[in-house]
Amino acid sequence: MRIVNVAAAQMGPIQKADSREAVVKRMIALMDEAKSKGADLIVYPELALTTFFPRWYVEDRSEFDIWFEREMPNAATKPLFERAAQHRMAMNFGYAELTPDGHHFNTAILTDKSGRIVGKYRKVHLPGYVEYDAKRTHQHLEKRYFEPGDLGFNVWRELGGVIGMAICNDRRWPETYRVMGLQGVEMVLIGYNTPSVNAEKSEEGVEKRLFHNRLSVQAGAYQNATWVVAVAKAGVEDGHHLFAGSLIVDPNGEIVAEARTEEDELLVHPCDLDATTFGKTTIFDFARHRRIEHYGLITSRTGAVPPPEK
Repeated sequence: MRIVNVAAAQMGPIQKADSREAVVKRMIALMDEAKSKGADLIVYPELALTTFFPRWYVEDRSEFDIWFEREMPNAATKPLFERAAQHRMAMNFGYAELTPDGHHFNTAILTDKSGRIVGKYRKVHLPGYVEYDAKRTHQHLEKRYFEPGDLGFNVWRELGGVIGMAICNDRRWPETYRVMGLQGVEMVLIGYNTPSVNAEKSEEGVEKRLFHNRLSVQAGAYQNATWVVAVAKAGVEDGHHLFAGSLIVDPNGEIVAEARTEEDELLVHPCDLDATTFGKTTIFDFARHRRIEHYGLITSRTGAVPPPEK
């Protein structure tokens, strides 16, 4: 058995007025609780240091550079890295990244137990749109403030296994999991900030949105025989509600832990990475069963093209 005790550290809302330092204190409190429960790895949400700022429109995009981190760790987050090293706990969290050459990404990192960054991922599947849309109940402007990730879906050998990362909307796309599955991934870490209301279909309701959250994560886990840890930032943030539903899913696609609140909440579960072996050597033994000669459209076509009408 290769057990990784994983702590899914759901976070309640982060208001626009909250400082990085105040947020980091909350993250450290969750980390301390995780240590008391024997965690080896703590997973925080997408944009864990700030409010979900893409809900607002500004004409001059550079005004929102205040929400971006120019280096990691920095002065505000250094105490988090130091506590992780003290606890000998690996961690994963998301933040808005501004690179030295001026590029903006929705980013997540993975550290080892010494607090050293060993992996970086930049969100590939950006939802929303670029310009303000008055017809929508609320704005979702990730395409305005972020560029699509340029690092691909990599995996890293860490904690005795093969670990991958994704962010929020990535969890809805089967390609996310399959590219990592083809690298033998055994645990996928996903942070998200998801509105409880669909801006174009307000009647959908939070329960259906939570259903789709579970469905996406469970399918990705099962179809690639991997653990998936999906962690929310939730609650009423600057007047906008984000759903919770953080969950840990095993390689059979079964939920083994799920959040019950919309506040800071910790889920801890012992994840046996060897539990991925059965699926990877039977129904999802890719080397034996995949038929790539029939999959060409996956990478040659972006949008759907129906057959010609008769």
